[in-house]
Amino acid sequence: MRRCSGSTLLVVLFLSLAVSIPHASAQVDHITIGAGTDEDHALQAITSEQDPQKKIAMYEEFVQKFSSNPAAVAYGDWQLAQAYQAAGDLQKALDSGDKALAASPHNLDILVSEAGIAQQAKNNVKLMDYAAKGGEVCASVGKQTKPEGMSDEDFASKVKEEKESVQNSCDFLESSGLNAIASETDPKNRMAEIEKFSAAFPDSKYGDQVSNYAMYTLGPDQLNDKAHLVSFGEKALASNPNSLAALLLLANYYGDDTKPGSAAKAISYSQKAIEVAKPDSPDADKSRKIAAGVAHNTIGWAYLKQEKTASAIPELKMASVLLKGQDEQQYARALYGLGFAYAKLNKLTEAREVLTEVEKIQGPFQAMSQDLLTKVNTARAKGK
Repeated sequence: MRRCSGSTLLVVLFLSLAVSIPHASAQVDHITIGAGTDEDHALQAITSEQDPQKKIAMYEEFVQKFSSNPAAVAYGDWQLAQAYQAAGDLQKALDSGDKALAASPHNLDILVSEAGIAQQAKNNVKLMDYAAKGGEVCASVGKQTKPEGMSDEDFASKVKEEKESVQNSCDFLESSGLNAIASETDPKNRMAEIEKFSAAFPDSKYGDQVSNYAMYTLGPDQLNDKAHLVSFGEKALASNPNSLAALLLLANYYGDDTKPGSAAKAISYSQKAIEVAKPDSPDADKSRKIAAGVAHNTIGWAYLKQEKTASAIPELKMASVLLKGQDEQQYARALYGLGFAYAKLNKLTEAREVLTEVEKIQGPFQAMSQDLLTKVNTARAKGK
């Protein structure tokens, strides 16, 4: 018998006993061709052919001739996919690979091969399809029932061996899924890919990165789907309570929300974000300091909404210290909030000093600062 594996044009054949492909579960499929059979002889002839176009024609004839043998069909179409890829016809390569997967849907070798073709074709939808299918197969490895009569030790050893044998393929498919998400330019397609990836790789080592892409995609600059955004953020925190991206996202959402209790939630998420960022730690990098600055900013504005003006001032001061020279618009937001707080407490000199600085920063707070500064200067003049 010949067992065929690998993802290049080279044919690797291995002796085995079966000629069929199991489909009863998501366990890994393997293709086997009986040694000495007509299929075996035909494959030897194809392997000997050096002309690429003739080889393609021979594989097409092989698939038609042995259409009643699922193993032969899967292997023939798989090789056709790789032959078309080598010839530069990526669409035919994908089509042939899909036919191979129809005959052997849980075959990691074919899924890896097709993922590579889809990546080359820049077809993110197909790439995620292959990655997600592969993730399901990878998750099934080692979950089979222990055979009757096999010891626990032997079964554990067998499971370990099976997992190790597919690890490289599973890692490749997982990273391919992330690449599909990262390179997708259409927000709706990207979100669909994220949902597929999350279902196929629930414990992915790229979980934080995928969550960040999801929250950006659902955010105001893309799909602006607030309900879905909050839901995804909460799921992200359930799997990783220290996800800075999720904490800041939820803090910002509740900071902007006008429902009763939202300001308190914004403060809670922001305080947790500051704990995670540890901006005062010697190893705190720029991104962690900005994250903490944004969180202090959110707390300050939440206090302003709660009419806790005095409590807002130290938060906004800290935000301005952390954000100065790092994030201009967040810095401007902190200064405007601080100027507003000072003005409300009739600390007009402090308000004037802060607003004079923020009015120089181009952006949404410039005109607002100029207007408030005019009112502060008028009030100061009357006070004299």
